[in-house]
Amino acid sequence: MDGIRTQRVGMQRRRLISFTVALALAAPLAIASGGAVAAQDDAKFCSGTDIVFFPGGSPGGAFAQVVFNGAKAAEAALGPTVSYSWTDWDVTKMINQFQEAVATSPDGIAVMGHPGDGSFKPLIDDAVAQGIIVTVMNTELPDTQAAYAPAGTGYVGATLHKAGSDLAKETVKRSGIQPGDQVFVWGLLAEAGRGERTRGIIDGLVESGWTEGEDIIYQEIASEINGDPSLGIPVYTGIALANDLKAAIFDHGEMTAIARNYLEAAGQGPDDIYVSGFDLAVSTVDAVKSGYTDLVIDQQQWLQGFEAITQICLTDKYQFAGLTINTGGGFMDSSNVDALADLVAQQIR
Repeated sequence: MDGIRTQRVGMQRRRLISFTVALALAAPLAIASGGAVAAQDDAKFCSGTDIVFFPGGSPGGAFAQVVFNGAKAAEAALGPTVSYSWTDWDVTKMINQFQEAVATSPDGIAVMGHPGDGSFKPLIDDAVAQGIIVTVMNTELPDTQAAYAPAGTGYVGATLHKAGSDLAKETVKRSGIQPGDQVFVWGLLAEAGRGERTRGIIDGLVESGWTEGEDIIYQEIASEINGDPSLGIPVYTGIALANDLKAAIFDHGEMTAIARNYLEAAGQGPDDIYVSGFDLAVSTVDAVKSGYTDLVIDQQQWLQGFEAITQICLTDKYQFAGLTINTGGGFMDSSNVDALADLVAQQIR
């Protein structure tokens, strides 16, 4: 028996080493080809694993499509079978489609954490009890992650409150605005979990000398605008005309991507207001180059897709515990936009 066990362990070690080397080689190939180039067949250690993956928004969306591309690259490199479920950033759809996914008994599910622990954890409790690996992207589920990290529940994405606070403070630092200047914050405070990033923006402004409810002009993102940011044009126009805004912070990647549309509809030029927001997109790059958007924090969402698939594969095949990966560490502005533009156009960054 000892000899058989030694052979088996040796084989597992060789497979793990092969996987590590293959991943290092396959990931750049998948990136360069938009995820179309697969790794060598013998490197696809995750073959036979069934995964349901939630990219978040809708196909072609500025943020969700890049998350999807990262997941597709991991699927090509590692070999699992993945089905994709789009939710238009609607938390009700996320809950309902998660329940539908559990009913299909996959090996793993990668979720966006927007519904929050209160709504999501009881459902995830049931999924884990059935032997399904659940890992989290983009919006933290602290209670869920703490409960099920040993069972493979990881997190890949920004640390939400810190990302919001960092963006607010960097906006103040770079724009030259002063307490008393009106700052418009368009966010999602009402969403449990996801609202932590908006709370971070407001807290960052308060720590910099602003007063909530006075020189911070807050607007909740309506559910229909959350799904289709172009519907927010009349909302922004009304707020801009009714106030003397010096800066605007958009807590939504796809709204940041069309910030120029908002400003132009309100009759604002690139020098009339300092605009900051989240996530890289082709239209965001164009807006930064033209001066309509000044600062963007980068969540590196391609990694959210790639690493979530990888997490489930590692747990399913090798019993690895959940990993926490913070992807929200950098900024894009006029000083580095040219260096990132080609990668953004390829929907990698």
